[in-house]
Amino acid sequence: MSDTQTWYIVKHSAGHCEIIPSDEATEESSPEIIEQWGPFSSQEEAIARRVGLIRSGKCQPV
Repeated sequence: MSDTQTWYIVKHSAGHCEIIPSDEATEESSPEIIEQWGPFSSQEEAIARRVGLIRSGKCQPV
């Protein structure tokens, strides 16, 4: 296992997007995920991308 954590943005069926660590980004653990973006090397980068997805209308703000 590597020490560097990667992050994903996942879109739930309700339309909102959440940032989760890579070890939680499996369809088995979250079957309601309908779309995902990543991996991103830092949580900050994932947050910035999520803002862009919200602005472009792909995600709803939580």
